[in-house]
Amino acid sequence: MRKVLLITLLLALWILSIPSVTAAIKLPAIVSSNMVLQRNTTVVLWGWADPGESVSIKTSWLNETINIKTDQDGNWKTNVKTTDSKNPQTISIQGQSSGVTLENVLFGEVWLCSGQSNMQQPIKGYNGQPTFGTNMATAKSNNANLRLFTVDRVGSKSPLQDVEKYTAWQPATPESVLDFSAVAYFFGQQLQEILDVPVGMIHTSWGGSNVEAWISREAMVSFQAVNLDDVDITKNINHIPTALFNGMINPLIPFTIRGALWYQGESNRMEPQEYKKLFPAMVKDWRTRWGIGDFPFYYVQIAPYMYGDNQVFSTAENSSFIREAQLQCLDLIPKSGIAITMDIGDDYCIHPPKKKEVADRLLFNALNQTYGFSTIDYAAPVYDSMEKKDDGIILKFKNAETGVFAHEELTGFEISGADKVFYPARAEIVNRTEVLVKSDQVSDPEAVRYAWRNWIVGSLYDTNLLPASSFRTDDWEDATRFNQEQE
Repeated sequence: MRKVLLITLLLALWILSIPSVTAAIKLPAIVSSNMVLQRNTTVVLWGWADPGESVSIKTSWLNETINIKTDQDGNWKTNVKTTDSKNPQTISIQGQSSGVTLENVLFGEVWLCSGQSNMQQPIKGYNGQPTFGTNMATAKSNNANLRLFTVDRVGSKSPLQDVEKYTAWQPATPESVLDFSAVAYFFGQQLQEILDVPVGMIHTSWGGSNVEAWISREAMVSFQAVNLDDVDITKNINHIPTALFNGMINPLIPFTIRGALWYQGESNRMEPQEYKKLFPAMVKDWRTRWGIGDFPFYYVQIAPYMYGDNQVFSTAENSSFIREAQLQCLDLIPKSGIAITMDIGDDYCIHPPKKKEVADRLLFNALNQTYGFSTIDYAAPVYDSMEKKDDGIILKFKNAETGVFAHEELTGFEISGADKVFYPARAEIVNRTEVLVKSDQVSDPEAVRYAWRNWIVGSLYDTNLLPASSFRTDDWEDATRFNQEQE
């Protein structure tokens, strides 16, 4: 009898010594305490547990418990309705052997912010490259209703299910905002103040990245073959097609967002026609994968900068062509908007310090187009048509309902005859709504170009000081600029 009891005891001890194979409830990093969930809609919560495990979700705002089961791979996902309450909420997620409680969850407006180094530039700036307004922005940053989440830079050959490196959701404080995207912070801080609701800003950018890196493989193969099997993922990650989508966008899907902000283009400036295809394809790809319709997508046109030779004119080395392509993407991307930055570039710094002005112009798009502030002007003047008059050309503009404006004199205009040689031109505002362009050297003008250079300071605005993009009235590929030295 004693022998049987001893064997039974030893067997029980052996069983207890076997490590448990039961998986604890696991959530993606983006679903955590302090997060902001998109208000008054249906959001998605998801995570992982054992295959076939029962999972129950109890929230502080719903009367009924949500009961689901994981699939054969241990994945679970469910829709949850949110409200417009401003009170902090809790979410309890319970499996068969473990559970997680999320606290201090808010309902509000959630925006995803991505791109390259100008979106990545933090409130504190880069070394030797400031962000204007750092001290005041930091001093005023304490705001429990503004929450920040940052995805750190990680590339991957295949789509990740969760972010590998990140800074978790946290309220805005003088400590948390310094390293956060300046454009994203300024946008979120002002949106929170204006709407008086919680706001969540998700930042996921990588300096120097090209648009190909942010597109999924399934969308990218329409443009080029993608095989990363033999690619060294540790080198030039931000230029590897699909790598940043895999590591920094896919893990965030399907976290419900209101819209997205995008600041990128410098790394694609030499291929403007390709960018006109790739950028809209990226937006469509993201929208399809999120599955919440054509969410708002507002983006920044790259600012003037002294890219090499400022005299280049008819080749892609002239960044006017990529700015033109970005402007044309407005017609290719539904529910989109653009922030023009012709007046706030920096000739020898590719990271202009006026990030609040960029955020303001993105915000104007969101306020008018997303939030119904119909009196907020968001659309900069855009060249519409031309009329030859006497020995000059009259330019007419869209989005100039109350006219066009210049602080002093208009500069940056050039005019050409049928020979396609452009000469410096005089320009003046007429009838407060149009621009007359002339040159004594062009008696029979055919075309006008404005700010058609790498580096220039824009001089043409609407009456709300939204600057016009560089533009051309022609589509000539063989135009030249008059060289006085060759006269």
